[in-house]
Amino acid sequence: MEKMYKKISTIVKSIFQNYFELTVTFSALLIIATAILMDQFMYLQACALCILTRYVFGLVAVSGLLGYLFRKQFVSAILISASSLIGLFVTSRQIYIQNMSFDELLSLSGCGMPFHAQVDYFGLIEAINRTLAGGPSCAEDGWRFIFNFAEYGFIFFATYLIATVFKYRSLIKLA
Repeated sequence: MEKMYKKISTIVKSIFQNYFELTVTFSALLIIATAILMDQFMYLQACALCILTRYVFGLVAVSGLLGYLFRKQFVSAILISASSLIGLFVTSRQIYIQNMSFDELLSLSGCGMPFHAQVDYFGLIEAINRTLAGGPSCAEDGWRFIFNFAEYGFIFFATYLIATVFKYRSLIKLA
């Protein structure tokens, strides 16, 4: 049993040291694919904030890929950390909206249209602002297994951020 643990530990360390950016890229793409498949097979309807979260996972994937291609630790650390922080912000906003009272939800009106339609009508920046404003459709859990989608997203973004800080901790110079 101890040999198996050491073997698995060695493999994980090797992947973490040598293929961190690719692991981030593929895991973010896997999360997007899983969400799309769950929408299709479980007949779920993703709100605009959920779609925005998927785009942020795409940003994490692109950040990881760029970090891998450039092979610069600083570029990888900044891109993955920044996109993870954006993801933490978006998912925390959705979690906040999901915990609002019914009366507070009625005062929100930003999540009424699908995200793509908002981009077509208002442009990208205004669509993001309106989506982040939230609405009653963003407050629905939709699917839950211990946590809901927004809470799992928050956990994944936090994991990316913590792993990135841990991986590139040597770049942080404490004077």
